[in-house]
Amino acid sequence: MRKMKDSKIEWVGEIPETWENYKLKNLIAIHFSGNWGADPMGDENDLLCIRIADFDFGNQTIKMSANTLRHYTYSQANRLLLQDGDLLLEKSGGGDKNPVGRVVMFEKCRYNGSTVFANFSECLRVNEKNVSRYIAYYLKALYYNCNMRDFFTQTTGLQNLNLFKYLNIKIAMSNKYEQQRIADFLDRECERIDGLKADIEAQIETLEKYKRSVITEAVTHGLNLNVPMKDSGLAWIGDIPLDWDVGRIGGLYELRNEKVSDKDYMPLSVTMKGILPQLETAAKTNDGDNRKLVRKGDFAINSRSDRRGSCGISDYDGSVSLINTILKPRNQMEARYYNWLFHTPNFSDEFYKWGHGIVDDLWTTTWQEMKRIQIPVPPLSEQQAIADYLDEKCAQIDELVSQKQSQIETLETYKKSLIFEYVTGKKEVV
Repeated sequence: MRKMKDSKIEWVGEIPETWENYKLKNLIAIHFSGNWGADPMGDENDLLCIRIADFDFGNQTIKMSANTLRHYTYSQANRLLLQDGDLLLEKSGGGDKNPVGRVVMFEKCRYNGSTVFANFSECLRVNEKNVSRYIAYYLKALYYNCNMRDFFTQTTGLQNLNLFKYLNIKIAMSNKYEQQRIADFLDRECERIDGLKADIEAQIETLEKYKRSVITEAVTHGLNLNVPMKDSGLAWIGDIPLDWDVGRIGGLYELRNEKVSDKDYMPLSVTMKGILPQLETAAKTNDGDNRKLVRKGDFAINSRSDRRGSCGISDYDGSVSLINTILKPRNQMEARYYNWLFHTPNFSDEFYKWGHGIVDDLWTTTWQEMKRIQIPVPPLSEQQAIADYLDEKCAQIDELVSQKQSQIETLETYKKSLIFEYVTGKKEVV
């Protein structure tokens, strides 16, 4: 058992007695910002973009055109070309998708190309007396365990890292030999953990595919596989049971187009998970009729048919944004059956096909178009049986998915703990 001492670094706590504190800036040979220009000896068309997309060394590579690069002199290009072991620090951004302070290590063997372009990043090149991979793991631990806002120049809107503060952080560490042992150990352990996570993620994807197939089979072919079938006449449906009908959406639903205020009716959001109460943080407007009325049992769908499947049957009286189409049932029906039907990928594609526009985000399916879409119409008793079956079956699948997601979270927590304990010397590589 090694003797320990107080590191005098709040988030680190105790470190081995022989370890010392160093400022990050004293471990860095060079650091530079901005966009990296073309290698003067390389192919101008052979370009790469490094996106700090994932904190676990999982960078994406994206080809960039030459005109996105600055022009540098030969000496500048050589200086700014990334080298093996360089650390890329996310220094600007905001929100959960682009948090500031993440660090990844560049490894040239991962990329095919002589040129690297990176936005909103600072490159930290570690000096030869220290091990880049160890410093990268340490900065991961810092990110996980420190309030990164302490290093921001502002905390609303675009967040910017104060590099002066960041480069003056203290790092508790041992000699290069022990840094190498710790980095090698963490490489092996993190790779093993990532492999377990990948296996579980593949299992989740299999369950999600199975769930989609169960839903599609039930809403288009019913629950009894032995009943006589007939051609529905619809390419996206195929055969349906002999006693089912085919009808147009306009024959089952009518348009509700009453404008109301979100001050009088609870604001709701139309999402891929259905119709949900709008988050308290969502912006409210002052207009008196800026929303559409939704009643419990109404079907709401985002009329910008971008294949995201944002739709559902509402469990609430409330209001939604004007971009949504609101439908109320004409006759008695089992709304849950149609809720399942409208969430199938096949229906999303059919809904999209009837729309018009330029690109997905500027693509709209109006009520005049939507009401002509043909869909299967089972007998009411079978609608209810299918809805009951899917409610129960999909709840079972969702529970399995939830358990596996919990396993991934446990592995991620363990990985973070492992990195912290070894880079701060609380555990020793043996």
